Amino acid sequence: MNILLTSGGRRVALLKAFRAALKKLGQAGQILVADLSPLSSAYQIADIQVAVPRCLEPGYVDRLLDICTAHEVKLLVPLIDTELAVLAAAHDRFKAIGTTVVISSLEAITLSRDKRKTATFFESCGLATPKVLDFDRAISGAYEFPLFLKPADGSSSIGSRRIDDVEELRFFWPRTKNPMLLECLTGVEYTVDVYSGLDGTVHCAVPRRRVEVRAGEVSKGLTEQVPAVIEAATKAAKALPGARGVLTFQCMLSDDGTPYFFELNARFGGGAPLSIHAGADFPRWLLEETQGRAPSVGSPPFRPRTLMLRYDDAVFLDEAGRWL
Repeated sequence: MNILLTSGGRRVALLKAFRAALKKLGQAGQILVADLSPLSSAYQIADIQVAVPRCLEPGYVDRLLDICTAHEVKLLVPLIDTELAVLAAAHDRFKAIGTTVVISSLEAITLSRDKRKTATFFESCGLATPKVLDFDRAISGAYEFPLFLKPADGSSSIGSRRIDDVEELRFFWPRTKNPMLLECLTGVEYTVDVYSGLDGTVHCAVPRRRVEVRAGEVSKGLTEQVPAVIEAATKAAKALPGARGVLTFQCMLSDDGTPYFFELNARFGGGAPLSIHAGADFPRWLLEETQGRAPSVGSPPFRPRTLMLRYDDAVFLDEAGRWL
């Protein structure tokens, strides 16, 4: 049961979770990591390291197909947004060589990558979502500040910021790629990991409160049992066409208890190891489904009040690339 993680980057905790899942199942297997650069922590931690071109280059899929064939990879897990559409389009090519790609449909990925379409999708599900605002009307004073500005196709919160007045809006609008203006929400922010099986069955949703965020990624998080958030995220996942694998939603729980959903990523989120350690063992469930078994989702599927405190670690190599 060899597993390939693509664009591994800093996802060492997730790699270790897959390694632990193999051990729990008594299953032999190696973890491969594909990356553009060997200067990647997950790349160095992997059992097998494979160099690949950029995911948007023409030879990317062919290179991955060669890797999967040579190493008899059974499960391929993509980890960054920009490669999702490319791999979704090639899903059947991987299936033909016996590799299961943990990927949602191209339609679902398109919805997740364009945040204007994401907002429309949440509205179609009957979920609360921040209003998309007009730049010219904002400049003319039609809305009350603060507002929120972000790229419509961004990730990792890059380019996202609160806007406190017209002067800030005039400054940052032309400096934001594909800008999108929203009402600014207040409340408690949650990321929700949803497991939608390889057959599209939604099995569980795990809300984790974003206690502290660094560079757009949660550094301190806490799993919580929030029925309104779980119900809404589950509803959205069931409505998402061709949703498969792990989905990541973001929402703001308002003071009146209404969750406002504003983000959807059709992949493992950076903080997913928290949900895994809380009992929602996504890697194990994916392996079980790959083997033709039902995922062993517990009842309840996760432990509330599990706290994650992330920290920096390091990998040391000598000039020959050997571990020190």
